[in-house]
Amino acid sequence: MKKLLLLTLLAGSSALFAAEKRAKNIILFIGDAGGIGTLNVASLYIHERPQALYIQSMPHLALVDTSAADAWVSDSAAGMTAIVTGHKTNNGTLSQSSEGVRGKQDGKILKTLLEHAEERGLSTGVITNMNVWDATPGACYAHANDRKSSGEIFVQALKPRFGDGVDILIGKDRKGLLVSTAKLGVNLDQGLRDQGYTLFANPSQMTTASKRVASIYDGDDFDPKPVARKAREILSRNPKGYFLMIEWDMHAGNLVRGLERVRVMDALIRETAGEVGDDTLILFAADHSSDVRLLGGKPGESLVGIGNAMPGTPAAHDPKAKVRADAAHTGEEILAAARGPGAERVKGFIANTDLFKIMMAAYGWKDDSSATAR
Repeated sequence: MKKLLLLTLLAGSSALFAAEKRAKNIILFIGDAGGIGTLNVASLYIHERPQALYIQSMPHLALVDTSAADAWVSDSAAGMTAIVTGHKTNNGTLSQSSEGVRGKQDGKILKTLLEHAEERGLSTGVITNMNVWDATPGACYAHANDRKSSGEIFVQALKPRFGDGVDILIGKDRKGLLVSTAKLGVNLDQGLRDQGYTLFANPSQMTTASKRVASIYDGDDFDPKPVARKAREILSRNPKGYFLMIEWDMHAGNLVRGLERVRVMDALIRETAGEVGDDTLILFAADHSSDVRLLGGKPGESLVGIGNAMPGTPAAHDPKAKVRADAAHTGEEILAAARGPGAERVKGFIANTDLFKIMMAAYGWKDDSSATAR
């Protein structure tokens, strides 16, 4: 009887495993510095009530530790490396192990989720309103012991380790990259064209006629909705699926700008969730938190305009201040929110390295990396 019961339980668990729906596509949204304090204040600022963001309504939520290997408070390089490789590393390091020394010595190369996708023939994309070589986008496609080595980081997009590399590449710092890549003997535009990219001076000009698109630009933020929609259209042509990372800066050194950027990303995630199929995992997370604190206020009162200052200034200690905000990173947990196949694993208290494991499991992949996570 016990043997029969055991066989029945094993058969049932096997059936459940076999029936688990895999993700064909994953869209990873990163709110840079978009910690819980920022999301809370943004909800009150935008909707005049708490927990009103679309992000806050997603069905699967977790609190995520963001510590680096060498510090309790992470920068974007270590934070994003953990998310896309499953390994903790030191601040300032991109997708290399913690044996590295910033600016002096490389660590072991850590295979990123984007590289896993390229290796398996999926299409991939990286979209950001920050520098295209910056820590969050750079950690997806490059490996470096110093996050500031812009030219060395970006040229790795032109020489991918797996597949044909990132298919859609959008971000800032065209003038800077023209200089830093030239020092390495690389012509930025020609290098992109040689890799099959169609170039656009601004993301807003992007079309879907090509399967590989690059827009390295200078200037203000673009509207991410049409750009993300066109990116999904291009990437969706691949029957194997795609991985797309979209970053939007939420640093609150300028409080109103930071909160408005939360508004933009929240609306983008809402629209995306309504347009993609049930074969797509949508995951939101921040790479690290930031020092945004709600100090007061009540319904009907404006939250902004007072207290938007760096600590140590008179406004930061003004008893009338309703919000304290600055650009400093902080070490408390951030929110991860998800929907779609594999989203049920986003729950409880987890580490930033677990987000990589969650995405790999959603695809149904095993990590073949030889490095050991801390």
